Amino acid sequence: MTREEIEQKIVSLAEPVLADHGLELVDLEYRSGRKGYLCIYIDRPGGATIGDCEVASREISDLLDLYDPIPHHYVLEVSTPGVERPLRRREDYHRFTGEAVKIYTEQPVNGTNVFIGLLAGAGDEAIRLTLEKGGEIELKYEQITRAHLWYRPTGGKKKKRG
Repeated sequence: MTREEIEQKIVSLAEPVLADHGLELVDLEYRSGRKGYLCIYIDRPGGATIGDCEVASREISDLLDLYDPIPHHYVLEVSTPGVERPLRRREDYHRFTGEAVKIYTEQPVNGTNVFIGLLAGAGDEAIRLTLEKGGEIELKYEQITRAHLWYRPTGGKKKKRG
């Protein structure tokens, strides 16, 4: 099986289990090789708990043992995506309208490919951002290569690493 086929099989096994517990699969990280690794990121409105991760880990582990889609030894981890949760599906953009986000595009738009601001709206074809530095921009979903919630501690500015 190819990497994509393995990941799709894992998703097809995990999503029904998570849905039964009111959870969603946000993302998964899979590495093969001598130090195989599978991390499944879960969430729910209001946030997933450690208990949710424990239950999901046990049930998903049992399914992976039963169907054996991964042809080598690996470590399974189930975690939450954290405060800077990725936005992957259009539903994510609808759900997090009004939240601070950071969005990346492959091709520059108006001279940049990184946008920080409030997610002002999410339609069928595009999103609207109220930019941190002022103004608004509309980005089509096809333009977006990566996006996540953008956390800023209260009272402080996020510092650039460098």
